[in-house]
Amino acid sequence: MYGGSVATPFGRRAMTLGMLANQVMAREIENGKTVDKWKLYRALCEARPLIGVTDRSLAVMSALLSFYPKDELCEVNGLVVFPSNAQLSLRSHGMTEQTIRRHLAVLVEAGLIVRKDSPNGKRYVRRNRAGAIDDAYGFSLAPLLARADEIERLAAQVTAERLHLLRLRERLTLCRRDVAKLIETAVEEGATGDWEDVSLHFRALVTALPRTPAPDVLLTALQEMEMLREAITNRLEMHIDSRKLSGNPFQNERHIQNSHTDSTSESEPACKTTQVAQSEVHPAAIPVRYEPENADHGKRGVENARPVGEALRRRPSTSIKAFPLALVLQTCPQIADYGAGGTISTWRDLMAAAVVVRSMLGVSPDAYQQACTILGPENAATVIACILERAGHINSPGAYLRDLTRRAARGEFAIGPMLMSLARANGNSVRMAG
Repeated sequence: MYGGSVATPFGRRAMTLGMLANQVMAREIENGKTVDKWKLYRALCEARPLIGVTDRSLAVMSALLSFYPKDELCEVNGLVVFPSNAQLSLRSHGMTEQTIRRHLAVLVEAGLIVRKDSPNGKRYVRRNRAGAIDDAYGFSLAPLLARADEIERLAAQVTAERLHLLRLRERLTLCRRDVAKLIETAVEEGATGDWEDVSLHFRALVTALPRTPAPDVLLTALQEMEMLREAITNRLEMHIDSRKLSGNPFQNERHIQNSHTDSTSESEPACKTTQVAQSEVHPAAIPVRYEPENADHGKRGVENARPVGEALRRRPSTSIKAFPLALVLQTCPQIADYGAGGTISTWRDLMAAAVVVRSMLGVSPDAYQQACTILGPENAATVIACILERAGHINSPGAYLRDLTRRAARGEFAIGPMLMSLARANGNSVRMAG
Protein backbone atom coordinates (compact mmCIF):
# COMPACT_ATOMS: atom_id res chain seq x y z
CA MET A 1 0.00 0.00 0.00
CA TYR A 2 2.77 2.43 0.88
CA GLY A 3 5.63 0.84 -0.97
CA GLY A 4 5.54 -2.13 1.39
CA SER A 5 6.09 -0.06 4.56
CA VAL A 6 3.92 0.12 7.66
CA ALA A 7 2.28 3.43 8.63
CA THR A 8 2.38 4.02 12.38
CA PRO A 9 0.29 6.74 14.05
CA PHE A 10 1.71 10.11 15.02
CA GLY A 11 2.13 11.30 18.60
CA ARG A 12 0.85 9.37 21.59
CA ARG A 13 -1.50 7.16 19.61
CA ALA A 14 -0.34 3.57 19.98
CA MET A 15 0.01 1.07 17.16
CA THR A 16 -2.30 -1.93 17.46
CA LEU A 17 -2.53 -5.30 15.77
CA GLY A 18 -5.90 -4.24 14.36
CA MET A 19 -4.28 -1.29 12.57
CA LEU A 20 -1.57 -3.55 11.19
CA ALA A 21 -4.19 -6.11 10.04
CA ASN A 22 -6.13 -3.36 8.24
CA GLN A 23 -2.98 -2.21 6.44
CA VAL A 24 -2.11 -5.76 5.42
CA MET A 25 -5.66 -6.29 4.12
CA ALA A 26 -5.49 -3.00 2.19
CA ARG A 27 -2.38 -4.25 0.34
CA GLU A 28 -4.34 -7.20 -1.05
CA ILE A 29 -6.56 -5.16 -3.36
CA GLU A 30 -7.04 -6.85 -6.72
CA ASN A 31 -5.33 -5.20 -9.65
CA GLY A 32 -7.65 -2.88 -11.52
CA LYS A 33 -10.45 -3.14 -8.95
CA THR A 34 -12.79 -0.13 -9.04
CA VAL A 35 -15.98 0.61 -7.09
CA ASP A 36 -18.44 3.48 -7.31
CA LYS A 37 -17.79 5.32 -4.06
CA TRP A 38 -21.38 6.49 -3.47
CA LYS A 39 -22.86 3.09 -4.28
CA LEU A 40 -20.42 1.57 -1.79
CA TYR A 41 -21.34 4.24 0.76
CA ARG A 42 -25.05 3.37 0.46
CA ALA A 43 -24.20 -0.29 1.02
CA LEU A 44 -22.14 0.76 4.04
CA CYS A 45 -25.16 2.61 5.45
CA GLU A 46 -27.28 -0.52 5.02
CA ALA A 47 -24.67 -2.72 6.70
CA ARG A 48 -24.12 -0.26 9.57
CA PRO A 49 -25.66 -2.50 12.31
CA LEU A 50 -23.28 -5.38 11.45
CA ILE A 51 -20.17 -3.25 10.97
CA GLY A 52 -20.56 -1.41 14.25
CA VAL A 53 -20.47 2.26 13.27
CA THR A 54 -22.92 5.02 14.11
CA ASP A 55 -24.77 7.36 11.79
CA ARG A 56 -22.51 10.22 12.90
CA SER A 57 -19.45 8.19 11.93
CA LEU A 58 -21.03 7.57 8.53
CA ALA A 59 -21.51 11.33 8.13
CA VAL A 60 -17.75 11.77 8.59
CA MET A 61 -17.14 8.95 6.08
CA SER A 62 -19.38 10.74 3.58
CA ALA A 63 -17.33 13.91 4.07
CA LEU A 64 -14.08 11.99 3.48
CA LEU A 65 -15.46 10.46 0.28
CA SER A 66 -16.48 13.90 -0.96
CA PHE A 67 -12.81 14.92 -0.92
CA TYR A 68 -11.89 12.03 -3.22
CA PRO A 69 -11.78 13.61 -6.71
CA LYS A 70 -13.07 10.63 -8.69
CA ASP A 71 -16.43 8.85 -8.56
CA GLU A 72 -14.67 5.49 -8.84
CA LEU A 73 -12.40 4.31 -6.03
CA CYS A 74 -9.28 2.93 -7.71
CA GLU A 75 -5.77 2.24 -6.45
CA VAL A 76 -4.27 3.72 -9.61
CA ASN A 77 -5.71 7.16 -8.83
CA GLY A 78 -4.48 7.04 -5.25
CA LEU A 79 -6.67 6.42 -2.23
CA VAL A 80 -5.44 9.03 0.27
CA VAL A 81 -7.52 12.12 1.12
CA PHE A 82 -6.01 14.91 3.20
CA PRO A 83 -8.69 17.42 4.30
CA SER A 84 -8.23 19.58 7.38
CA ASN A 85 -10.56 19.25 10.36
CA ALA A 86 -12.06 22.64 9.48
CA GLN A 87 -12.99 21.44 5.99
CA LEU A 88 -14.34 18.17 7.38
CA SER A 89 -16.51 20.16 9.78
CA LEU A 90 -18.01 22.17 6.90
CA ARG A 91 -18.90 18.98 5.00
CA SER A 92 -20.14 17.19 8.15
CA HIS A 93 -22.96 19.67 8.76
CA GLY A 94 -21.02 21.75 11.26
CA MET A 95 -19.77 18.89 13.43
CA THR A 96 -17.21 20.08 15.99
CA GLU A 97 -13.56 19.15 15.51
CA GLN A 98 -13.49 17.18 18.76
CA THR A 99 -16.47 15.11 17.59
CA ILE A 100 -14.83 14.61 14.19
CA ARG A 101 -11.68 13.24 15.82
CA ARG A 102 -13.75 10.80 17.87
CA HIS A 103 -15.63 9.47 14.85
CA LEU A 104 -12.45 9.25 12.76
CA ALA A 105 -11.09 6.96 15.47
CA VAL A 106 -14.27 4.86 15.20
CA LEU A 107 -13.81 4.51 11.44
CA VAL A 108 -10.17 3.47 11.93
CA GLU A 109 -11.13 0.94 14.59
CA ALA A 110 -13.88 -0.48 12.34
CA GLY A 111 -11.31 -1.08 9.60
CA LEU A 112 -12.82 1.31 7.05
CA ILE A 113 -9.95 3.80 6.79
CA VAL A 114 -6.25 3.84 7.70
CA ARG A 115 -4.25 6.78 9.01
CA LYS A 116 -1.20 7.77 7.00
CA ASP A 117 0.35 10.34 9.28
CA SER A 118 3.12 12.67 8.20
CA PRO A 119 6.28 13.23 10.29
CA ASN A 120 4.66 16.22 12.03
CA GLY A 121 1.11 14.82 12.10
CA LYS A 122 -0.23 17.29 9.53
CA ARG A 123 -2.23 16.32 6.46
CA TYR A 124 -0.79 17.52 3.18
CA VAL A 125 0.34 16.40 -0.27
CA ARG A 126 3.68 16.55 -2.09
CA ARG A 127 3.64 17.06 -5.83
CA ASN A 128 6.36 16.62 -8.42
CA ARG A 129 7.37 19.19 -11.00
CA ALA A 130 4.65 18.03 -13.35
CA GLY A 131 2.00 18.71 -10.69
CA ALA A 132 1.16 15.07 -10.09
CA ILE A 133 0.83 13.77 -6.54
CA ASP A 134 4.10 12.28 -5.39
CA ASP A 135 3.04 11.48 -1.82
CA ALA A 136 0.07 12.31 0.39
CA TYR A 137 -0.53 12.20 4.11
CA GLY A 138 -4.01 11.90 5.59
CA PHE A 139 -6.54 9.07 5.52
CA SER A 140 -6.34 6.13 3.12
CA LEU A 141 -9.59 4.70 1.73
CA ALA A 142 -7.82 1.48 0.73
CA PRO A 143 -9.52 -0.66 3.43
CA LEU A 144 -12.92 0.51 2.19
CA LEU A 145 -12.05 -0.58 -1.35
CA ALA A 146 -10.60 -3.87 -0.14
CA ARG A 147 -13.76 -4.69 1.85
CA ALA A 148 -16.21 -3.62 -0.88
CA ASP A 149 -17.46 -7.16 -1.55
CA GLU A 150 -17.84 -7.88 2.17
CA ILE A 151 -19.75 -4.64 2.75
CA GLU A 152 -22.15 -5.36 -0.11
CA ARG A 153 -22.74 -8.88 1.22
CA LEU A 154 -23.49 -7.54 4.73
CA ALA A 155 -25.83 -4.93 3.26
CA ALA A 156 -27.76 -7.64 1.42
CA GLN A 157 -28.00 -9.63 4.65
CA VAL A 158 -29.38 -6.65 6.59
CA THR A 159 -31.89 -5.96 3.84
CA ALA A 160 -33.05 -9.58 3.82
CA GLU A 161 -33.46 -9.59 7.61
CA ARG A 162 -35.46 -6.37 7.47
CA LEU A 163 -37.79 -7.77 4.79
CA HIS A 164 -38.17 -10.98 6.82
CA LEU A 165 -39.14 -8.93 9.87
CA LEU A 166 -41.61 -6.91 7.80
CA ARG A 167 -43.27 -10.06 6.45
CA LEU A 168 -43.55 -11.52 9.95
CA ARG A 169 -45.21 -8.31 11.14
CA GLU A 170 -47.68 -8.40 8.24
CA ARG A 171 -48.56 -12.05 8.85
CA LEU A 172 -49.01 -11.44 12.57
CA THR A 173 -51.21 -8.41 11.95
CA LEU A 174 -53.44 -10.39 9.58
CA CYS A 175 -53.61 -13.30 12.02
CA ARG A 176 -54.53 -10.98 14.92
CA ARG A 177 -57.33 -9.51 12.83
CA ASP A 178 -58.58 -12.96 11.85
CA VAL A 179 -58.63 -14.22 15.44
CA ALA A 180 -60.41 -11.12 16.74
CA LYS A 181 -63.15 -11.30 14.12
CA LEU A 182 -63.53 -15.08 14.40
CA ILE A 183 -64.05 -14.74 18.16
CA GLU A 184 -66.63 -12.03 17.53
CA THR A 185 -68.41 -14.27 15.03
CA ALA A 186 -68.37 -17.23 17.40
CA VAL A 187 -69.91 -15.18 20.21
CA GLU A 188 -72.61 -13.67 17.99
CA GLU A 189 -73.52 -17.00 16.42
CA GLY A 190 -73.65 -18.80 19.77
CA ALA A 191 -71.04 -21.41 18.91
CA THR A 192 -70.21 -23.82 21.72
CA GLY A 193 -67.02 -23.08 23.60
CA ASP A 194 -65.58 -21.02 26.43
CA TRP A 195 -65.04 -17.92 24.34
CA GLU A 196 -64.24 -15.77 27.35
CA ASP A 197 -61.15 -17.86 28.06
CA VAL A 198 -60.26 -17.83 24.37
CA SER A 199 -60.54 -14.04 24.35
CA LEU A 200 -58.38 -13.77 27.47
CA HIS A 201 -55.76 -16.02 25.87
CA PHE A 202 -55.82 -13.89 22.74
CA ARG A 203 -55.36 -10.70 24.78
CA ALA A 204 -52.47 -12.29 26.67
CA LEU A 205 -50.71 -13.12 23.39
CA VAL A 206 -51.17 -9.57 22.12
CA THR A 207 -50.09 -7.78 25.30
CA ALA A 208 -47.01 -10.01 25.68
CA LEU A 209 -45.51 -8.60 22.49
CA PRO A 210 -42.94 -5.82 23.06
CA ARG A 211 -43.07 -2.64 21.00
CA THR A 212 -39.97 -3.62 19.00
CA PRO A 213 -39.92 -7.42 19.00
CA ALA A 214 -37.04 -9.44 17.60
CA PRO A 215 -37.70 -11.79 14.67
CA ASP A 216 -37.62 -14.91 16.87
CA VAL A 217 -40.16 -13.36 19.26
CA LEU A 218 -42.42 -12.44 16.34
CA LEU A 219 -42.12 -15.94 14.88
CA THR A 220 -43.08 -17.57 18.19
CA ALA A 221 -46.05 -15.24 18.64
CA LEU A 222 -47.14 -15.86 15.04
CA GLN A 223 -47.05 -19.63 15.50
CA GLU A 224 -49.14 -19.44 18.68
CA MET A 225 -51.60 -17.04 17.02
CA GLU A 226 -51.95 -19.31 13.98
CA MET A 227 -52.63 -22.29 16.25
CA LEU A 228 -55.32 -20.28 18.01
CA ARG A 229 -56.86 -19.26 14.69
CA GLU A 230 -56.90 -22.87 13.50
CA ALA A 231 -58.60 -24.02 16.72
CA ILE A 232 -61.29 -21.33 16.44
CA THR A 233 -61.83 -22.12 12.76
CA ASN A 234 -62.28 -25.82 13.51
CA ARG A 235 -64.82 -24.99 16.22
CA LEU A 236 -66.77 -22.75 13.85
CA GLU A 237 -66.74 -25.42 11.14
CA MET A 238 -68.24 -27.86 13.64
CA HIS A 239 -70.89 -25.25 14.45
CA ILE A 240 -71.70 -24.88 10.75
CA ASP A 241 -72.07 -28.65 10.39
CA SER A 242 -74.40 -28.77 13.40
CA ARG A 243 -76.57 -26.03 11.87
CA LYS A 244 -76.81 -27.95 8.62
CA LEU A 245 -78.01 -31.02 10.51
CA SER A 246 -80.63 -29.00 12.40
CA GLY A 247 -82.57 -28.24 9.20
CA ASN A 248 -83.88 -25.11 7.55
CA PRO A 249 -86.53 -23.80 10.03
CA PHE A 250 -83.86 -22.29 12.29
CA GLN A 251 -82.15 -20.62 9.34
CA ASN A 252 -85.45 -19.30 8.03
CA GLU A 253 -86.33 -17.97 11.47
CA ARG A 254 -83.01 -16.10 11.67
CA HIS A 255 -83.53 -14.75 8.16
CA ILE A 256 -86.97 -13.38 9.04
CA GLN A 257 -85.71 -11.90 12.28
CA ASN A 258 -82.84 -10.02 10.60
CA SER A 259 -84.72 -9.00 7.46
CA HIS A 260 -85.82 -5.69 8.99
CA THR A 261 -83.07 -3.14 8.53
CA ASP A 262 -84.46 -0.90 11.28
CA SER A 263 -84.31 -3.57 13.97
CA THR A 264 -81.56 -3.52 16.57
CA SER A 265 -79.59 -6.70 17.25
CA GLU A 266 -79.58 -7.77 20.88
CA SER A 267 -75.98 -8.90 20.72
CA GLU A 268 -74.52 -5.63 19.41
CA PRO A 269 -75.18 -1.97 20.25
CA ALA A 270 -76.63 0.03 17.38
CA CYS A 271 -74.21 2.99 17.39
CA LYS A 272 -74.86 5.37 14.51
CA THR A 273 -72.62 8.05 13.10
CA THR A 274 -74.97 10.77 14.46
CA GLN A 275 -75.61 11.56 18.10
CA VAL A 276 -78.39 9.46 19.63
CA ALA A 277 -81.21 11.50 21.12
CA GLN A 278 -81.84 10.84 24.79
CA SER A 279 -85.56 10.50 24.20
CA GLU A 280 -84.90 7.41 22.07
CA VAL A 281 -83.45 5.48 25.01
CA HIS A 282 -86.08 3.72 27.03
CA PRO A 283 -85.69 4.38 30.79
CA ALA A 284 -85.81 0.67 31.54
CA ALA A 285 -82.68 0.15 29.40
CA ILE A 286 -80.60 2.18 31.89
CA PRO A 287 -79.69 0.31 35.08
CA VAL A 288 -80.62 2.10 38.28
CA ARG A 289 -77.85 2.21 40.86
CA TYR A 290 -77.55 4.59 43.76
CA GLU A 291 -74.64 6.90 44.33
CA PRO A 292 -74.29 10.12 46.39
CA GLU A 293 -76.15 13.03 44.86
CA ASN A 294 -73.92 15.68 46.42
CA ALA A 295 -70.26 15.04 47.23
CA ASP A 296 -70.38 17.80 49.88
CA HIS A 297 -72.77 15.83 52.05
CA GLY A 298 -70.99 13.78 54.64
CA LYS A 299 -73.61 11.04 54.62
CA ARG A 300 -73.64 8.46 51.85
CA GLY A 301 -77.00 6.91 52.72
CA VAL A 302 -79.86 6.20 50.41
CA GLU A 303 -81.68 9.29 51.60
CA ASN A 304 -78.93 11.54 50.15
CA ALA A 305 -78.59 9.58 46.89
CA ARG A 306 -80.29 9.51 43.53
CA PRO A 307 -80.43 6.86 40.78
CA VAL A 308 -77.52 6.89 38.37
CA GLY A 309 -79.88 5.96 35.56
CA GLU A 310 -81.81 9.15 36.21
CA ALA A 311 -78.59 11.16 35.95
CA LEU A 312 -77.78 9.47 32.66
CA ARG A 313 -81.17 10.34 31.23
CA ARG A 314 -80.95 13.97 32.26
CA ARG A 315 -77.54 14.61 30.69
CA PRO A 316 -77.53 15.63 26.98
CA SER A 317 -75.41 13.39 24.76
CA THR A 318 -73.88 16.28 22.80
CA SER A 319 -71.94 17.79 25.73
CA ILE A 320 -68.66 16.00 24.92
CA LYS A 321 -66.88 17.05 21.76
CA ALA A 322 -65.09 14.45 19.60
CA PHE A 323 -61.38 14.89 18.94
CA PRO A 324 -59.87 14.63 15.43
CA LEU A 325 -59.66 11.10 14.09
CA ALA A 326 -55.98 11.51 13.18
CA LEU A 327 -55.18 12.41 16.78
CA VAL A 328 -57.04 9.37 18.11
CA LEU A 329 -55.23 7.02 15.70
CA GLN A 330 -51.85 8.56 16.56
CA THR A 331 -52.43 8.12 20.29
CA CYS A 332 -54.08 4.68 20.01
CA PRO A 333 -52.35 2.88 17.10
CA GLN A 334 -53.41 -0.66 18.11
CA ILE A 335 -57.05 -0.11 17.13
CA ALA A 336 -55.97 0.06 13.45
CA ASP A 337 -55.21 -3.68 13.50
CA TYR A 338 -58.95 -4.38 13.88
CA GLY A 339 -60.10 -2.14 11.07
CA ALA A 340 -61.14 -3.40 7.66
CA GLY A 341 -57.97 -4.29 5.82
CA GLY A 342 -55.87 -3.45 8.84
CA THR A 343 -56.41 0.31 8.39
CA ILE A 344 -58.82 2.98 9.64
CA SER A 345 -59.54 6.03 7.50
CA THR A 346 -62.98 7.23 8.67
CA TRP A 347 -64.99 7.46 11.88
CA ARG A 348 -67.20 4.67 10.56
CA ASP A 349 -64.14 2.42 10.30
CA LEU A 350 -63.13 3.31 13.86
CA MET A 351 -66.61 2.56 15.24
CA ALA A 352 -66.68 -0.77 13.40
CA ALA A 353 -63.28 -1.68 14.82
CA ALA A 354 -64.46 -0.62 18.30
CA VAL A 355 -67.32 -3.13 18.06
CA VAL A 356 -64.80 -5.91 17.40
CA VAL A 357 -62.52 -4.78 20.22
CA ARG A 358 -65.48 -4.37 22.56
CA SER A 359 -66.33 -8.05 22.26
CA MET A 360 -62.67 -9.06 22.51
CA LEU A 361 -62.26 -7.09 25.75
CA GLY A 362 -65.37 -8.65 27.25
CA VAL A 363 -67.40 -5.41 27.35
CA SER A 364 -71.12 -6.15 27.30
CA PRO A 365 -73.32 -4.70 24.53
CA ASP A 366 -75.39 -2.88 27.17
CA ALA A 367 -72.33 -1.10 28.60
CA TYR A 368 -71.18 -0.04 25.16
CA GLN A 369 -74.69 1.10 24.18
CA GLN A 370 -74.84 3.34 27.26
CA ALA A 371 -71.41 4.76 26.41
CA CYS A 372 -72.61 5.55 22.88
CA THR A 373 -75.70 7.24 24.29
CA ILE A 374 -73.90 9.43 26.83
CA LEU A 375 -70.57 10.07 25.11
CA GLY A 376 -71.66 9.80 21.51
CA PRO A 377 -70.62 7.03 19.07
CA GLU A 378 -67.31 8.70 18.10
CA ASN A 379 -66.24 9.30 21.69
CA ALA A 380 -67.34 5.81 22.77
CA ALA A 381 -65.16 4.31 20.03
CA THR A 382 -62.31 6.57 21.16
CA VAL A 383 -62.63 5.34 24.74
CA ILE A 384 -62.58 1.71 23.53
CA ALA A 385 -59.37 2.47 21.60
CA CYS A 386 -57.82 3.97 24.76
CA ILE A 387 -58.87 0.95 26.84
CA LEU A 388 -57.27 -1.35 24.23
CA GLU A 389 -53.96 0.50 24.60
CA ARG A 390 -54.04 -0.03 28.37
CA ALA A 391 -55.71 -3.45 28.35
CA GLY A 392 -52.87 -5.03 30.29
CA HIS A 393 -53.43 -2.63 33.20
CA ILE A 394 -57.25 -2.80 33.39
CA ASN A 395 -58.76 -5.75 35.25
CA SER A 396 -62.34 -5.30 34.02
CA PRO A 397 -62.74 -3.20 30.85
CA GLY A 398 -66.54 -3.44 31.06
CA ALA A 399 -66.70 -2.08 34.61
CA TYR A 400 -64.17 0.60 33.69
CA LEU A 401 -66.29 1.73 30.72
CA ARG A 402 -69.44 1.87 32.88
CA ASP A 403 -67.61 3.98 35.44
CA LEU A 404 -66.43 6.42 32.76
CA THR A 405 -69.97 6.61 31.40
CA ARG A 406 -71.40 7.47 34.84
CA ARG A 407 -68.72 10.11 35.36
CA ALA A 408 -69.42 11.59 31.93
CA ALA A 409 -73.13 11.78 32.78
CA ARG A 410 -72.23 13.85 35.87
CA GLY A 411 -69.89 16.07 33.85
CA GLU A 412 -66.81 14.69 35.64
CA PHE A 413 -65.05 13.03 32.69
CA ALA A 414 -63.30 14.42 29.61
CA ILE A 415 -61.56 12.48 26.86
CA GLY A 416 -58.79 15.04 26.32
CA PRO A 417 -56.86 14.27 29.53
CA MET A 418 -57.17 10.53 28.83
CA LEU A 419 -55.61 10.97 25.37
CA MET A 420 -52.85 13.21 26.72
CA SER A 421 -52.01 10.77 29.51
CA LEU A 422 -51.90 7.87 27.05
CA ALA A 423 -49.69 9.87 24.66
CA ARG A 424 -47.24 10.62 27.45
CA ALA A 425 -47.20 6.97 28.53
CA ASN A 426 -46.44 5.87 24.94
CA GLY A 427 -43.76 8.52 24.51
CA ASN A 428 -45.69 10.35 21.76
CA SER A 429 -45.76 14.10 21.35
CA VAL A 430 -49.25 15.12 20.33
CA ARG A 431 -51.03 18.45 20.32
CA MET A 432 -54.65 18.60 21.32
CA ALA A 433 -56.78 20.66 18.94
CA GLY A 434 -60.45 21.46 19.03
